[in-house]
Amino acid sequence: MQQKYYLIRDIQVVNEGRIDTCDVLIGDGRIERIGGRIDMGNTAVTEIDGSGKYLLPGAIDDQVHFREPGLTHKATIYTEAKAAVAGGVTSFMEMPNTQPPVFTQELLEDKYAIAARSALANYSFFMGTSNDNLEEVLRTNEKKDAVCGVKIFMGASTGNLLVDNYLTIGNIFAGSELLIATHCEEESIIRANYARLKAEKGTLTPADHPLVRDEAACFESSLKAVQLAMKHDARLHILHITTERELQLFTNMVPLRDKRITAEVCVHHLHFTSDDYAKHGYDIKCNPAIKAPHNREALWQALLDDRLDVIATDHAPHLRAEKAGDYEHAHAGLPLVQHPLLLMLHYYREGRISLEKIAQKMSHAVADCFGIRGRGYIREGYWADLVIVDLNESTTVSKENILYKCGWSPLEGFTFPARITHTFVNGHPVYANGVWDESHWGQRLRFDR
Repeated sequence: MQQKYYLIRDIQVVNEGRIDTCDVLIGDGRIERIGGRIDMGNTAVTEIDGSGKYLLPGAIDDQVHFREPGLTHKATIYTEAKAAVAGGVTSFMEMPNTQPPVFTQELLEDKYAIAARSALANYSFFMGTSNDNLEEVLRTNEKKDAVCGVKIFMGASTGNLLVDNYLTIGNIFAGSELLIATHCEEESIIRANYARLKAEKGTLTPADHPLVRDEAACFESSLKAVQLAMKHDARLHILHITTERELQLFTNMVPLRDKRITAEVCVHHLHFTSDDYAKHGYDIKCNPAIKAPHNREALWQALLDDRLDVIATDHAPHLRAEKAGDYEHAHAGLPLVQHPLLLMLHYYREGRISLEKIAQKMSHAVADCFGIRGRGYIREGYWADLVIVDLNESTTVSKENILYKCGWSPLEGFTFPARITHTFVNGHPVYANGVWDESHWGQRLRFDR
């Protein structure tokens, strides 16, 4: 098969703390050359005019819930990966709380097989943990280069995914050779808060969610995770940090590549606060909860000074009907994977974050945090996972352009001051000015550890 080349001309490349105007040549799935003016001679090449636009490394989302298998009425790997690509997310790492939960190596590989035939983005899947599958979890050590990590729900979740046996948790921290990603909320505190508020009020409202899942519940659980990681010298990554108090557990005094304990912040916790429950109700109910405004301000500061290492979405779609009803029955989770880059570009326009920092936190740092091989940077020889952005246009979220299977977004009606024009996955232009080319599937992510 003849190699296909794409040449992006005269584009502003956002990469490794710099913005440089140059040409970028893509060939055989990878970035072949980056230069001032690339001459291809008589070689056949598809040229893309990048003048006035920006080229960023594709975003890597380290926390999504794509619901397949078992919950495909909400989402599938195909539908949600397609939404991700439309939003400039070229790689994702998906969580184990599907049906059945990913508690065995066979179930884990089943998800990889589904993605291999249906994911337009690159993919990896976390191994799930329960109180009684320690042996299966530790078998993941044999796949260090092929699995992103092990996930522990140290807080309320679906079914028996809650791991509340601290002997089991300790054994996972002691024995796992992979990154351990944790959802940290202290179940005993959540239950006590719920019982107290229920007794006081009778009926709970959306605004009560951050009071049930409060700052203490997050801090106490995150503190335990950090203590366990330090005791066993484990590689810990705490997901979706939401509180100012938790930030004292993290440092910016060492380079990311040398950190044994890292942390993630999600776009909805940088965007919404508890003041927004009045408008959005259960649409923004999620775990851990969106909290009081002072926490959001602290999260932004910690993101910018590198105490928080990466930006993710925790994309968690539910049907509209599943978000309705009373406090006890409205499902927790927001669909977000189509819009994280656009949302950060909104905050770039607001003067809150630079383009270079966006590339760092959504691409470079995720690759470094997980040791992803050959991705996350715009470098010669790296896989061409790339996004072209036009900051002279805008994008308004509407039901007509939402690609999630659930069909809605908490950002409906919001206008972003940017448009994603192209998304390349492994050198293939899957998305180009609204036109899809689904002739190539994504690849399984590989890791250097």
